[in-house]
Amino acid sequence: MSQILHLLLYQPILNALILLYKLLFYNLGGAIIFLTIIIRLFLIPLTNPQLQSAQKMQELAPQLEKFKEKYKNDKQKLMQAQMELYKKNGVNPAAGCLPQILQFVILISLYQVFNQVIRPGTEVIENINRNLYSFIRLPQQASLNFHFLYLDLSRPDVIPLQGSFGLPGIFVILATVFQFFTSKMMMPSVRVEQKEAKLTEEKSDDMALAMQKQMLYLFPAMTLIFGYTLPSGVILYWFVFSLFSFVQQLAITKKKKGVVKT
Repeated sequence: MSQILHLLLYQPILNALILLYKLLFYNLGGAIIFLTIIIRLFLIPLTNPQLQSAQKMQELAPQLEKFKEKYKNDKQKLMQAQMELYKKNGVNPAAGCLPQILQFVILISLYQVFNQVIRPGTEVIENINRNLYSFIRLPQQASLNFHFLYLDLSRPDVIPLQGSFGLPGIFVILATVFQFFTSKMMMPSVRVEQKEAKLTEEKSDDMALAMQKQMLYLFPAMTLIFGYTLPSGVILYWFVFSLFSFVQQLAITKKKKGVVKT
């Protein structure tokens, strides 16, 4: 299985990155940005239906909470009411599973490519050439240009201060900010659930609300923490990925919401 993924994903992505690197006058930062955008555009047919379904689920959240209160002692009727509501509003909760798995596999391959290429050392070119098509291979004595704006793409995006401490760089901060706002837009039902939790005595509501809040801050916090250790080339990719996700989610959120049928 790993060999198949290597041939179908890792190798083509690596070749596309090096081809863009050459076409952009050996600008690795520009190649990373363009390749990330191209792949995100390619994934739109998969991500848009998933995000639209998630948006519809958020719109249905208040009605679902009413069902939970109404049928709190009858799980069978609760499930039946939920399925009827989903059917009336054209929502399939399981529809996004396969596209999400495919996206994850592609993004893992993309990360592996960037992590492989953005490494200092003379053996990097040799390792890269093993997976490049003959017409894209780099000269054996070549060296990759890791300079992009103020970044050394092989080193973390950290602004050094006195001693060993440093501040997160611009791209780390931007990636964290866009990651946070994307997560926040995907969770507008938190306020509704917060009101419901205050009205109920069950701790399960409070636990679910707490988990949602934790997820809202967890991924941005992880982006900020990993920004101190990962090469800035990987952070550049994550910034573009987060920015694209933010714009895509914003476009879907701003569309006229459909009327929820009860």
